[in-house]
Amino acid sequence: MSHDPAPTPADPLLGPADVRALSGALGIRPTKTLGQNFVIDPGTVRKIVRTAGITAEDVVVEVGPGLGSLTLALLETGARVVAIEIDPVLAEALPVTVAARLPEAADRLLVVRSDAMDVTELPAFPGEGPAQPGALVANLPYNVAVPVLLTLLERLPSLRTGLVMVQAEVADRLAAPPGSRTYGVPSAKAAWYARAQRSATIGRTVFWPVPNVDSALVRIERRDPPSSTASREEVFAVVDAAFSQRRKTLRSALAAWAGSAERAAAAVTAAGLDPTLRGERLGITDFARIAEHRGPDA
Repeated sequence: MSHDPAPTPADPLLGPADVRALSGALGIRPTKTLGQNFVIDPGTVRKIVRTAGITAEDVVVEVGPGLGSLTLALLETGARVVAIEIDPVLAEALPVTVAARLPEAADRLLVVRSDAMDVTELPAFPGEGPAQPGALVANLPYNVAVPVLLTLLERLPSLRTGLVMVQAEVADRLAAPPGSRTYGVPSAKAAWYARAQRSATIGRTVFWPVPNVDSALVRIERRDPPSSTASREEVFAVVDAAFSQRRKTLRSALAAWAGSAERAAAAVTAAGLDPTLRGERLGITDFARIAEHRGPDA
């Protein structure tokens, strides 16, 4: 590995000088393309780990570990961490950094060099089957936060809880209830898998480079999806259609999905709902009922 971290420091977590030095040694400049903003404040990552309730009993999946700021704080608890990193330089450097700064935790880290959207199964810790993480804790890249979160909830059924740091506006959308101004596709689809609740706001100055927007934490608690004869794909098709023309009534917005405005109205009525409502008024259970009543010829 090309970088040579300093001897084990008194505080194993990365401060501002550590982040900049490590970035320089690796020839890394945070890129907007990958949505990279590195956390430079140890207090912030320790707060995230405490808020997530991570203990030595946990297996945690982290997306976009970057230089390892949050990874080190997670490992500090005694937990095992599976870190998914798309950047090959960062993926290769992370185990070296952990071995240098928190050597006792080196065997509790697995690094997956991949786009999180491509992950279907996680590797195994030595002597075990594929990792079954129960918690997701991550500083999600701003530009892919929602699809990454939904994909991991779909593909990793072992995930029961999560605490993700996202753009504050995205946090509002994920946690929004039906009828609120920010309620939309992310809110409804996240609700299929879990209860999402906005937590603390994170100031911009804890990042390098400093982003142009605020960040916030979103707590995720897995729950069973609505009981429905419709599949998740069928329900999500209704959600997408309902919000594709947000200001239109369900009768109009669902016309293409159902085959006509009349069939859309019939499906909505059969679900016990008013076709003159807009999608923003419906919860995920309502969308599931509509999906069940789509006509066979649609």
